[in-house]
Amino acid sequence: MAGSARAARAADHVAEVAAPPGRPYGLIADVTRWPAMFAPCLAAAVLEDGPGRQRIRLWAVVGTQVRSWTSERTLDERQGVVTFRQEAPEPPIARMNGSWRFEPTAGGTRLVLHHAWATTGGGQADEVIAAALDRNSTAEIAAVKAWAERPQGPSEVLFTFSDQMRIGGSAAEVYDFLHDADRWPERLPHVSRLDLETAPASSDAAGAAVQTMEMDTVAADGSTHTTQSVRLCFRGERIVYKQTTPPRGLLAHGGEWRLTPVEDGVLVTARHQVALDPETIGDALGGPLPLAEARARVRRLIGGNSRQTLHAVQAGVEGAAGRPVDAR
Repeated sequence: MAGSARAARAADHVAEVAAPPGRPYGLIADVTRWPAMFAPCLAAAVLEDGPGRQRIRLWAVVGTQVRSWTSERTLDERQGVVTFRQEAPEPPIARMNGSWRFEPTAGGTRLVLHHAWATTGGGQADEVIAAALDRNSTAEIAAVKAWAERPQGPSEVLFTFSDQMRIGGSAAEVYDFLHDADRWPERLPHVSRLDLETAPASSDAAGAAVQTMEMDTVAADGSTHTTQSVRLCFRGERIVYKQTTPPRGLLAHGGEWRLTPVEDGVLVTARHQVALDPETIGDALGGPLPLAEARARVRRLIGGNSRQTLHAVQAGVEGAAGRPVDAR
């Protein structure tokens, strides 16, 4: 490793949460919710899961770059502690570990996010890492507090769903259609404008090419809303995305296009993770309504757009090859 590790540094970020410790602990224990909860987090995956221990992979915006890393975690709900350690930090980080502590108080929970780290190289790299860590940690602490104190439970506002279609073509053909999103305005009726930038695959993003896009989507009533997204593109396999500016009524929206080769084609799964904003979702949908109904309507709207995309992919791939289009 170039350079020598500097003296270790540490930082605590603290918040008082008006909720019992089990509620914020549960938010941190389930990393699959992190893309919806934490603005810098683009995607999260559990690689290994055993009693009290996990290996996870995260993709996040660190400063202005997309970074990915794997961490080992220990989870102790009884003690209210989750520890973490990055397995193979990328330079200039030489070491990164820490913990989430959930300490009961008279008013709820004292939440402490602790980091300890060291960097290689000069002092400038250390300061850049310290500033990025402070920025992300401050946002994460605030997000945990907001979600834990929300009157609705996470399962009331955060939900996932998926649609599938078998397409008579190769995974490479389907992937190209989904990857080349700059052509969506000419291919998809609900997309009126799309600006796309693509950075090539790199080890920083664990082999993903990183796309940033701004898209105008036309709703059934003719109105247009603009969203911005980051996409992680794994060639021929999947595209994971997160809307960094979701439409009004949503706290978060992300998901994945996953391609699974099957007999005579490829099974395409469009998965969504959506977090409703209880304060604005009613107005966004035309008036007050129960959250259960809001979830159903959002599922129909977002699912309808992804199904339109699936049918367009099917028509494009099967039609281009002169195959009969399977309308199932």
